[in-house]
Amino acid sequence: MFFKNLQIYRIPARWAMTAAVLEQALAPQQFTPATSMDLVRQGWAAPRGAGAPLVHAVGGQFLLQLKTEKKLLPSTVVNQVAAARALEMEEAQGFAPGKKAMKELKERVTDELLPRAFAILSTTAVWIDPVNGWLVVDAASPAKADEVIKLLLKSVDKLPLESLRVMRSPVGAMTEWLQADESPSGFTVDQDAIMRATGESKAQVAYKRHTLEADDIRRHIAAGKQCTRLAMTWSDKISFVLDESLAIKSVKALDILRECAIGEAADERFDSDFTLMTGELAKMLSDLVEALGGEADVEKPATRPADSAPAKGDEPVRAQRVASDDGSAAAAVRRLHNSLAKDGATATITVGGESVELGASAAVPPGDGSADDPLYTQAVDLVRTQERASVSLVQRHLLLGYNRAARLIEAMEAKGVVSVAASNGDRTVLAASGVAA
Repeated sequence: MFFKNLQIYRIPARWAMTAAVLEQALAPQQFTPATSMDLVRQGWAAPRGAGAPLVHAVGGQFLLQLKTEKKLLPSTVVNQVAAARALEMEEAQGFAPGKKAMKELKERVTDELLPRAFAILSTTAVWIDPVNGWLVVDAASPAKADEVIKLLLKSVDKLPLESLRVMRSPVGAMTEWLQADESPSGFTVDQDAIMRATGESKAQVAYKRHTLEADDIRRHIAAGKQCTRLAMTWSDKISFVLDESLAIKSVKALDILRECAIGEAADERFDSDFTLMTGELAKMLSDLVEALGGEADVEKPATRPADSAPAKGDEPVRAQRVASDDGSAAAAVRRLHNSLAKDGATATITVGGESVELGASAAVPPGDGSADDPLYTQAVDLVRTQERASVSLVQRHLLLGYNRAARLIEAMEAKGVVSVAASNGDRTVLAASGVAA
């Protein structure tokens, strides 16, 4: 086995969590098959099949698996059946059903068709490295990783989970590597890359199995393009594609690594493959973080060294703490407000240059991820600018905890700024509706 995509998170190194304790925490959220009326059902499943533990532990490394069952019920089918029923109602009553009646009709049709819908099963693997402090989700999209993290936070109380922070943005670093025609130590640049313009045109040039000529690349950079995806190989063992969000995709073990795999029986082969994968990926992630300037200080903004001129687009990349509960700074402010109000006292604090009054005579300060959240408008502008909406996107750019970012996305859905999540977890930004309020 080998992960194909890496959505990377951080936990404290030497995390004091045993496989048995983790198994106990996951048990209440274990997967059970969907009923005839369930559209989606998710839960933890044993990575090695029925009857095996929910946490597969080998050499201090943990493997988890999220199992999802979704019913395939195309909206076109529901609309066709509902339209036929509406025509029958119109002939019977002499007038077409109204908007409310059509909505109720579609709900009834959905309930009738759901038991006959096809069920699609999928799994998402999660690797936890308590020794080196890595938590990696094998998911191609941030939305899919969000599903895993959301259930993990629900299962494990006060999980100390953070997004990975690096000193340099991947875009700036990849652009600099190509411009200098020099790979970071331990890595080689392969023949796939995407160069994208930063202006409104969003023009891009994609290289596919094509030599990246230094002169051509420099001309694109001079024209205002930056590298947003780059294929690389680490230590002649693992090839991958690094993208602008620090996600690693298209991971592939090369022949030199496959030759190291040992074990005859299926169980022995699985464990040896897992041990080999986790050991090599842990080293690769460590080298990649070093190539990107090292991990950023949690308390300080990520910046380049003073004696190093920043490459174009090399803004610092910050990542936020993923709170297991409402443990954000906003929550602390609200707790202070409630405490002051209880005692009949007031206080004024300054946050980001703005004064906020707390206590008996003040309203509860926003910051709960609702439409009244002071960051709601920024979040709306962000998803419209990026033309995509996900919890991780809001987290990464606004430096928020997971829960607050998730509630901001939900508030946008309620306001009609973004669509409901599709079956693959993706949302559509509804540019023509949903004024930030």
